[in-house]
Amino acid sequence: MSLRVLVADDATLFRRVITDALASLPDVEVVGSAPNGRIALEKIRQLKPDVLTLDLEMPDLDGLGVLAAIREARESVTVIVVSALTRRGGQLTLRALEMGAFDFITKPEAAGPEESLAAVRRELAPRLRAIAHRRVVHEILRPPVAATPSPATPPAPPKRPASPAPPNPVGAAKVELGGIAGRMTRLTTALIRPEFVLIGVSTGGPQALARILPQLPGDLEVPVLVVQHMPPVFTLSLADSLASRCALSVCEASANEVLEPRTVYIAPGGRQMRVAHGPGGTRILQITDDPPENNCRPAVDYLFRSVASQFPGRAMAVILTGMGSDGTLGLRLLKRHGCYVIAQDEATCVIYGMPRAAAEAGVVDSVLPLDAIPSRITAVVRGTRS
Repeated sequence: MSLRVLVADDATLFRRVITDALASLPDVEVVGSAPNGRIALEKIRQLKPDVLTLDLEMPDLDGLGVLAAIREARESVTVIVVSALTRRGGQLTLRALEMGAFDFITKPEAAGPEESLAAVRRELAPRLRAIAHRRVVHEILRPPVAATPSPATPPAPPKRPASPAPPNPVGAAKVELGGIAGRMTRLTTALIRPEFVLIGVSTGGPQALARILPQLPGDLEVPVLVVQHMPPVFTLSLADSLASRCALSVCEASANEVLEPRTVYIAPGGRQMRVAHGPGGTRILQITDDPPENNCRPAVDYLFRSVASQFPGRAMAVILTGMGSDGTLGLRLLKRHGCYVIAQDEATCVIYGMPRAAAEAGVVDSVLPLDAIPSRITAVVRGTRS
């Protein structure tokens, strides 16, 4: 089943670039385009697209206005934001994600038409695959509509209540859950109290972090290190947005910064972040231009691997919503030294990719809904988990 896509952008050239990129993808149909927000809303009502690519800075009605109208009208269209790679673009994009946008791509800069087309296609293709997969899953999980009984059919006689099950005999063995759930019931209570909290996240991350981090107490006596897949500039906007909501201090990480407790460090977009030993027994952040891993920079594996190597057994890790499998290899290394690992559950993920990969690799101790994760982090760090 093809995804029907509407393109909204005030720039004629970029509308054409996005349209051509979409047309080159399998199982995608471009059903129309719009040069401003008001026309986009009219075409959403008329054409009922599955996906809208949305420029945020348009005349007449901007992208945020379109998102507000979509939410008010309860339209089912999935929105991918197309953003400028600027500080203002980052701020607008974070606001759009808070308002329900699925994800974002950035407009390519200083490139010719062919390079722009390839870059947009490369960015859109995995997001559209993820949207298509999510639609299939939702369709499968949708409860069936109850059939209305025929008036001619006499009602079924009432069933006699079933006899109560006999009590479990004394000494009978309890059935133990298998797989991840079973491992959760067998976790030891003698966990090592971690000195770091590591968080890896991608698609859906700004929304997830905005729900987790504000729930962490201001006296959490460890640093929290976050890798969110984002380009340069955007991570500074993310840190500023989170800082206004959290009891913990939140900042974009800087090179050679000494790690402090009660502080959240966001890996800077477009660069890698790792932890190393510093002078006088301190722990410092190193920011590098090492190559991407898993097509990502910053990469979750890069951070996790550094902590597993330099500070074995002294961290806990959380893997959240996102496409792909970034973080799984790093979690393997962390688990060799007994680190405790939480994965977000499928029901609360925007994309159940990174947590699924970790769970299927057997490197997860607890699978939790998003809102249950902050209290678990706090309990593990404080050693109060029963």
